Amino acid sequence: MSLLFKNLRIHQIFGANTDVGKTVLTSALVRASAVAGHSVYYLKPVSTGPMSDADDERVLALAGPHKSRVDSKCLFRFDDPVSPHLAARRANETGVVQRTVPTDDAFVNAVASHIRSCATKPDMFSHMYVETAGGVHSPTLSGTTQLDAYRPLFLPTVLIGDSRLGGISSTIASYEAMMLRGYIVDAVLLFRDEYYRNWEYLSPYFAERGVPVVSVDPPPERQSDPKADASLTEHYYQDIVPDNGEGAIFDVIKHLDSCHTRRLEELDSMPRRTLDSIWWPFVQHGHVKREADVNIIDSAWGDFFSVYNGKRSPSPSDNSILEPQFDGSASWWTQAIGHAHPSLALAAARAAGRYGHVMFPEASHLPALKLAERLIQDGPGRGWASRAFFSDDGSTGMEVAIKMALRAFATREAGQLGGARRKDLGILGLKGSYHGDTIGAMDACEEGVYTCEWHDAKGYWFDPPTVSIRKGKTVVALPPAIAAETEDGQSDIETVSLSWTYNIDERLKSPLASVYRNYIERTLQKLKDGNGPTIAALILEPLVMGAGGMIFVDPLFQRVLIDVVRGPSAATRSSSEWSGLPIIFDEVFIGLYRLGLQTSSTLLGTTPDISVNAKILTGGLVPLAVTLASDSIYRAFLSDDKVDALLHGHSYTAYPVGCEVAHETLDILDKLTTSESWRVAREKWKVPEPEKVSETSVWSFWDPEFVHVVSRMDHVAEVMAFGTVLSIKIKDESAGYQSHSARALLESIKTAVQSEALSPAPGGSPFGIHYRTLGNVAYFMLSLNTPPSVVRAVEERVWAVLEKRH
Repeated sequence: MSLLFKNLRIHQIFGANTDVGKTVLTSALVRASAVAGHSVYYLKPVSTGPMSDADDERVLALAGPHKSRVDSKCLFRFDDPVSPHLAARRANETGVVQRTVPTDDAFVNAVASHIRSCATKPDMFSHMYVETAGGVHSPTLSGTTQLDAYRPLFLPTVLIGDSRLGGISSTIASYEAMMLRGYIVDAVLLFRDEYYRNWEYLSPYFAERGVPVVSVDPPPERQSDPKADASLTEHYYQDIVPDNGEGAIFDVIKHLDSCHTRRLEELDSMPRRTLDSIWWPFVQHGHVKREADVNIIDSAWGDFFSVYNGKRSPSPSDNSILEPQFDGSASWWTQAIGHAHPSLALAAARAAGRYGHVMFPEASHLPALKLAERLIQDGPGRGWASRAFFSDDGSTGMEVAIKMALRAFATREAGQLGGARRKDLGILGLKGSYHGDTIGAMDACEEGVYTCEWHDAKGYWFDPPTVSIRKGKTVVALPPAIAAETEDGQSDIETVSLSWTYNIDERLKSPLASVYRNYIERTLQKLKDGNGPTIAALILEPLVMGAGGMIFVDPLFQRVLIDVVRGPSAATRSSSEWSGLPIIFDEVFIGLYRLGLQTSSTLLGTTPDISVNAKILTGGLVPLAVTLASDSIYRAFLSDDKVDALLHGHSYTAYPVGCEVAHETLDILDKLTTSESWRVAREKWKVPEPEKVSETSVWSFWDPEFVHVVSRMDHVAEVMAFGTVLSIKIKDESAGYQSHSARALLESIKTAVQSEALSPAPGGSPFGIHYRTLGNVAYFMLSLNTPPSVVRAVEERVWAVLEKRH
């Protein structure tokens, strides 16, 4: 993924099928590079068949008089001339000595390590060719298809087309499969078969896509006499790769060099062009003036970006100008199963090819219908929701939710709300909440750093008690107003354990629950007696308020608040009927397993009347939000007058691509929840086996011992880990969103730490960590399938940086 060198131009050679002349044409490229005076590195990662037919040996033999400039290598060799996955299996079935078949990660690391070793050798501009086996989807040693197995390397490619009958189709299909995975295809080569004439069709087809097609004469038939065969073959290569350096193959070499140069130049120009044209969100541009401060992302795979480092510091020519960088914020909390997941890309293509985008009012399509049914019947809406409303993102989804709640309240209270009073309805919430950047969502929050000149807060926001780990102990921190009502007046309460703190059924019996209830009831009565707005809905970010500073709210407080708001009838209410006030759960951030739970409802022991899901919903690929509502909320909009309908919508409502991707994401999440990595993570936090695990269990992918060690550091105020989320609050007298303490402390973590050992990043290169801070709070976030080796490596980097300050 991060293998781009100034002094070494690399291309990976894929074939549209087996036996299309991949090695013949790769040999021509190698020979032409050598004739042009370059050192050439040829790599055949996997070879199957007898040594006499080995491609790495054949390429070297065909280099002609310039073979001394060619370095040829094979990494994994098997005798059976079959697909690599089968050759590896048969070798262990029939061999006396068992051979270790490398995992995909080990395989990619071996290829990347060899490439890096080649980059250290040249003292002048050199070429490298990495030839694959068979067709684009031929399996590698593990059984993973080549396109997916090699994708972490993200090398630019040359596609060898098929000149035979059916070759037009296989060549285009191979190209499209490569495009779906984001590969760069710089050229297409194929034999010039005068009967089928495939090059005539393929040339204009690929020209429209900016890819040149070059055809060359096919090689002569193999001769039974080795000397005659060798002589004919040498004459053939002299014809297509003449020593005068002219001809189609040399044109390809020049084109590939040009592609390499353009890519380097474009990467180098992007920081300045970005500073001159882009207006970033949540960034003070006055703080970002240097080109080196612009994080240029060339590609992404799994949990990592591949970023351009050419502006940061001068580096030797044998160092890659790209390096892996861990995506420490899960790209603003969207990533669920890693970047560039092929299943999601295929799902997007499937829906784009079938629908594009289609109108949705009074219509339906299968992706939207299946997703709505799934979320209502088997997802976060199970047991209470009856309708799903589609919108674009979390903020717009919350706008919809607020409209639903206010209308439902206004309709029920129609006898007491007249005229203008319907415009003065307010929201009940928590300090530090954030529901998006659109004006309506902002108005549902108190005044703060995110609000704007048009902000008109309507409502009341409780200062909530919070949960954290301090010095290895779980602590519930009470705001002064609540602490004053406890027996001892203490603001910090050590609890039995983290798991007990989130055991709502047990804690509802505690004295603190009564304190919460009395405080909430008295506060609400004062609001009712005062001149403030009529409170019409309760909006909560359950368990964690993200943008407010990764505030882990005491779940007992949220549960008691819900119970008080719903009133005495709440215990007997139908799950489809709202009582007291409509309750909105903003699960845009935490929903769908961000915290290891599908929904917060199971932990809080109660369900909302309206909820919003986004971010993880589509696996981080495309924007989409769904607002779920109970039947009683839906009925508030039913009448014979159109003006009573929910007159809200977006041009891309129920975008088929987003719906199909969401459905695919949920399929993958269902499998992950019972995976071995989840089981091991739960076990570390002393959570039972998956079949016995309660949906209220609290656990994290972050190691509990690491969390406790960090919590004991002198300059760390508190730590919290929950599911994929790790939050570290730095001690700072000027704490708050405008603090730079966390950012300054972690600045060095962006830089890769050089090591001879392979890292868990794709290809094994040293990696930096991209992170975001919220004032004096640093947070890190994983995907739901981040490999444990990556988690441990990130923990080590975080600990090392914090320890330096210790």
